[in-house]
Amino acid sequence: MENITEKNLVTITIDEVSFHLQEHHNFLWLKKLGNVFCVFDQQDSGNISFGIENNGEKFFVKFAGAKPEDFSGDPADAINRLIKAIPVYKQLEHPYLIRLIDHFAIENGNAAVFEWFEGECLHSHWSFGGKAKYTNPKSPYYRFRNLDVEKRLEALDKIFSFHVFVESQGFVAVDFYDGSILYDFLKDETRICDIDFYRKSPSVNDLGENFWGADQSKSPEEYELGAPIDSRTNVFNMGAIAFGLLGGERDHSFSKWEANKTLYEVAIKAVKKNRDKRYPTINKFYEEWKAALQ
Repeated sequence: MENITEKNLVTITIDEVSFHLQEHHNFLWLKKLGNVFCVFDQQDSGNISFGIENNGEKFFVKFAGAKPEDFSGDPADAINRLIKAIPVYKQLEHPYLIRLIDHFAIENGNAAVFEWFEGECLHSHWSFGGKAKYTNPKSPYYRFRNLDVEKRLEALDKIFSFHVFVESQGFVAVDFYDGSILYDFLKDETRICDIDFYRKSPSVNDLGENFWGADQSKSPEEYELGAPIDSRTNVFNMGAIAFGLLGGERDHSFSKWEANKTLYEVAIKAVKKNRDKRYPTINKFYEEWKAALQ
């Protein structure tokens, strides 16, 4: 069922959820997968995602082909990006990455079905945008930052070890930031999601300053057209994530750092603006990080 809002948006209602689109799109095919119990519709990537339950089992379904409210691009581009992402998830299958179960073309678009993970996204901008991310006690990021340092270090270890694996498979991470991190606060488990833009290495910045990524995690080369996107770039990303989860995010001062000084020295080297002064590989960074934990 649907209706038109004052903004000329179409409101779609399926099972327990309602969401807005810029134009009509048929989502009745979702009913064949199960009961829709939640929706993630405020993405600017062109994807719209759903939580589906079928006989007590939950799935996460990502779809490209519609025009979500916050999407300003061409649905065809979103479809192509999702199609290209499928082999990435297959090649980078890992215990700390959400698992791809199925994918198919449907209703002028493409869908990817993932195993459901009961975690919360650390960058839940649809619920805790702006300052609320950092100040609202219900915000997943706020709650994560208030966990014991040891628990946060365990989450970082999973993030780093996954990216050592990514590097070993000849890929570079693109658009990895805290919005790619899911955390289950009941079980203290971490998963990585949304690796759609990861690429084969070596790669280059083909978009200039609008290269995929969040400002708090992007390296200088991720703003420069034609610059290399490689292991040193990802070392910066890993260091930036460490500052985001243990320090002052973009403020790299030691006064904001919550772990030991040796770990700080590893993180600060990782985020050097001069890429030649960073660790050459994620593997080397991870080795130094683990040594600093002793």
